[in-house]
Amino acid sequence: MDQSPPDRTRYKGRGALSNPQPRFLARHSERIEDGWYQEETPDSIATQVRPEPARSVITHNDSPDISFDQSINPYRGCEHGCPYCYARPAHAYMDLSPGIDFETRIFYKQDAARLLEQELAKRSYVVKPITIGANTDPYQPLERRLRVTRSLLEVLERTRHPVSIVTKGSLILRDLDLLESLGRDGLVSVAVSITTLDAQLKRILDPRAAAPAARLRVVRELTAAGVPTSVLAAPMIPAINDSELERIIAAAAAAGAVSVGYVLLRLPHELKILFRQWLEEHFPERAEHVFSLVRGTREGRENDPCFGTRMRGTGPWAQLLHDRFLLACRRHGLAERREHALSCAHFRPPAGGGQLSLGI
Repeated sequence: MDQSPPDRTRYKGRGALSNPQPRFLARHSERIEDGWYQEETPDSIATQVRPEPARSVITHNDSPDISFDQSINPYRGCEHGCPYCYARPAHAYMDLSPGIDFETRIFYKQDAARLLEQELAKRSYVVKPITIGANTDPYQPLERRLRVTRSLLEVLERTRHPVSIVTKGSLILRDLDLLESLGRDGLVSVAVSITTLDAQLKRILDPRAAAPAARLRVVRELTAAGVPTSVLAAPMIPAINDSELERIIAAAAAAGAVSVGYVLLRLPHELKILFRQWLEEHFPERAEHVFSLVRGTREGRENDPCFGTRMRGTGPWAQLLHDRFLLACRRHGLAERREHALSCAHFRPPAGGGQLSLGI
């Protein structure tokens, strides 16, 4: 595996500052300074894209604190480059780093639409809403060219299958024709993630994601098109963006969101290393304070993997954040986000799961 230098390197448009060792890799190399000449580190790094062969595309969830039963992730890895992304550690299963590799070595589901049609055509298939984008963003920049997410939506629209989507990408508006069609039968809902309303903070928190104003436009246009749309203020990071919680909720209400939710920062596995590096680079004067507050919401640890508490945290600071959230929801007449009820009554199984092509 190619690794970036152990010291931090800032690449244009990237969130991670290093490429830490994947936790499952048996061997690793370490670069040391031996006095010989070395070329300068480039200030940018290109994205590598590869197809990921798969036998199925639907994954099933048994986590009690996640409201959906099945999901599809069109991509593994994400160019958005958010340094807080809880999906980063999953790249270790590919013997790749959750750091720069996660942002620059992206896999897409090959023949995703054909595989989905085959699964929906099975006699044993039980119709339940499918969530797209629970792990990595289905509308990351590569989707403009690869169109994997759109190919999946075309199958779901044709078979009248219920679907919910989670994204922070404005590219979702490209697929408004499909979403409107699904919306007419109560078959779709969308959750738009908004981390900050501050454009300057967004540039380092969500480097390649849509601007805050663009995400609010997504909420407005989807709502106007009859697509129930909620906002996720996620993640809330102590002493970084939590002060914006009320403003995000107010902006969500003004844009027509039907509900709003939030998630507290999670730091599983290698993400603890990556996020600390990010803090020390961009907010060195408050890095330790942020981690002190995080530990205060995780019973002294930097991460809590336990179902029931991992999304909201525990302790006084977490309780105060939750109280602020509920108060702001009441003030703006918004419901606390729950998975939107979608109809399963219109499903039409595909006849034979015929071959579809992404044209890639």
